[in-house]
Amino acid sequence: MNLKTKITKIHYEKESKSMLLPLLELFSFFYSKLTSFRNILYDKNILKSYKVNAFVVSVGNLTTGGVGKTPLVAELAKYYYSKNNNVAIISRGYGGKLCNKNVNLISNGKDIFYNAQDAGDEPFWFAENLKGINVLTCSNRVKAAEYAIRNLGVNIIILDDAFQHRRIKRDLNIVLVDSEKLIGNGKHLPAGPLREDIEGLVRADKLVIMNKTSKKIEKNILSDVFQSFDEDKTFVCNVVPGYTYNIKTLEVLPLKSDVTAMCAIGQPEQFYDFVKQKFNIIKTVTFDDHHKYVMQDIEKCKGTIVTTEKDAVKLQKFDLDNVYALKLKLETDIEGIING
Repeated sequence: MNLKTKITKIHYEKESKSMLLPLLELFSFFYSKLTSFRNILYDKNILKSYKVNAFVVSVGNLTTGGVGKTPLVAELAKYYYSKNNNVAIISRGYGGKLCNKNVNLISNGKDIFYNAQDAGDEPFWFAENLKGINVLTCSNRVKAAEYAIRNLGVNIIILDDAFQHRRIKRDLNIVLVDSEKLIGNGKHLPAGPLREDIEGLVRADKLVIMNKTSKKIEKNILSDVFQSFDEDKTFVCNVVPGYTYNIKTLEVLPLKSDVTAMCAIGQPEQFYDFVKQKFNIIKTVTFDDHHKYVMQDIEKCKGTIVTTEKDAVKLQKFDLDNVYALKLKLETDIEGIING
């Protein structure tokens, strides 16, 4: 188990006995003070937020790790596009080789200009799966938004993973919370998964509880840790496994097949639970989030490999016949989240 995996394990243990914890808590103290001070500067308008000439939607979360932003961003983009809007998704482009200080046009909705290694996992997945949607990467969301408005004629901008990126004003601020992980051990980075205080939820317009289990989830699941959020602005989004397709031939994998489940995502155990619902897992192979695959990684896996769509875009370069991607479906009230 590498250091990053060990730290992630600590984040979701209520009573961790790890010898690393005291050191991590020391860093967390300074991190929490820094993020709180930064938020105060924005709240008092000492640090400025900038309005751009488009309707801006932010999708983000309070914690690190895979909460389920990517499929929800995709559903929002498809909804706005269906209403005859010109839509752009702006991502930071984490993990990609492109310099994200520049504005990088990954796709104009028709053509894709970079591969997954250059663009990053999520931006390339958006580009490949969302026809008609512009996809850009840049760490400066204001700069990217102004580029999209000026050069692409965009009127709807969706910011992927931008709740803490307060430099750009947004018209709709959506925060996602995992129904099982919630806020983990309640500590700030690096001792816990929190990127900022739980009170940061006051900036959210909508709260979406991402349910990746088969259990029924109530909207008031966060009431013990954040009592003041309006339940009318809270939605449950059920994430369910759909079909599993070969990334080369698009052939659908028969149910109950024997498979090796492999992924490099923030919450691998939830992906494995999805795979178990459809197939017989003979082995699991887990890499760090945003792992850059090499052929030796694939050689560790025998037989049929089932992975996430996010991982699949990075595996296409190997031209393998035995790799399948599990497509996830969202069951939620997208129109309610947007207009409710």
